[in-house]
Amino acid sequence: MSKIKVFLDSSAVIAGVILSAGAARVLLVMSENGQIETFISEQVIAESERSIARKVPHALPEFRQTLKDANLKVVHNPTQEEIKENLYLIADPEDVPILLAAMKVHVDYLATHNRRHFLDDPKVAERAGIKIGTPGDILAWIRENLSS
Repeated sequence: MSKIKVFLDSSAVIAGVILSAGAARVLLVMSENGQIETFISEQVIAESERSIARKVPHALPEFRQTLKDANLKVVHNPTQEEIKENLYLIADPEDVPILLAAMKVHVDYLATHNRRHFLDDPKVAERAGIKIGTPGDILAWIRENLSS
């Protein structure tokens, strides 16, 4: 079985950095250990850094170290044209580049805590052709797939 591919949005990255326990942290550790292949986009890095700098600036060094340690693969942001062509994917246009980046690398799962735009609308995952869930959902899915 090939490695499970997971894309982390900024809410999952921030949770993984700030919370010492929790599913997002476990995903980062699994990535660091080479158990899963984990992707983020340039936009996720920028959003995460801005948010951490604003809310918990003392965590910025840990954020930067986590990016290095977790072996996260960085996906380039989609072009403005790609974004315009895919506005139908999700209600919030700001989230289109995140979804497109995850789709570009054909991930098994997109990890997010964003209920309003990603999780509460099952049509988003259907239109994107990828599974979308919380980090906890993804860990449960990984366990299930490893045991079968």
